[in-house]
Amino acid sequence: MAGSTAAERGERRRESSGPPPGRRLRRRYLRLIIILAVALVFLGSGAFWLLYGSDLARVERVSVSGTRVLTPGEVREAADAPVGDQLVAVDTDAIASRLREKLPRIGTVDVVRSWPHEIGLNITERTPVLLVEKGGEFTEIDDEGVRYATVPQASKGVPRLELNVRRSGTTAASLRRFGEGRLVREAVRVAREVPDAVARTARSVKVRSYDDISLELADGRTIAWGSGENGAAKGRALTALLKAAPDARHFDVSVPTAPASSGS
Repeated sequence: MAGSTAAERGERRRESSGPPPGRRLRRRYLRLIIILAVALVFLGSGAFWLLYGSDLARVERVSVSGTRVLTPGEVREAADAPVGDQLVAVDTDAIASRLREKLPRIGTVDVVRSWPHEIGLNITERTPVLLVEKGGEFTEIDDEGVRYATVPQASKGVPRLELNVRRSGTTAASLRRFGEGRLVREAVRVAREVPDAVARTARSVKVRSYDDISLELADGRTIAWGSGENGAAKGRALTALLKAAPDARHFDVSVPTAPASSGS
């Protein structure tokens, strides 16, 4: 040992002082990772218990918004939400399906979790565009042609649909080609595209074939609309005719580039 050089003595001191700095740093990182992993396990267990095992996030209330004809009570009953269950485990899609099945008046529905204790049912009801009268009752048809409800009284301001399509004769070909459902949707299309001033006084929409749709107004005036195509152009032509011939009784906009009026 006495013959050791100064360099050798320095090397022995470095070896006796412990592991190199890089190795010590890696050990500290490893300890930190282990501590964080343990903490995450505890946090995860606590979150799982909070969501699935405790009473702190159970369904206690069901709120309803968007009703007009339906009542909140009817919506809650049809939804059959699992009050008392863990909020996180509620099947919102199943609730939405039950609502659409049991209450066809509902057009759209959004079922949301409102933490920690509430389920929200946000609905939009269908709006009638046409009515079909039968046996003193009225079937409501929405803007997609869906017949969704039958009511004892007609909705105010909604015209009747008169489907005068026969299964034999000249109009039978239209029925065979398009089907009744398509003809109803064309009538809905016309009812939606008629100018507002006319729509407010429309008494009925009559369908004889795909390209023979007409309207009757409350004062007895009639409008030959033709098919449901080119609705915007027909609406502009009708507005111009009504101003140019306010005393006319019949208006024809089936060819919007050549509108006509007659009668007085």
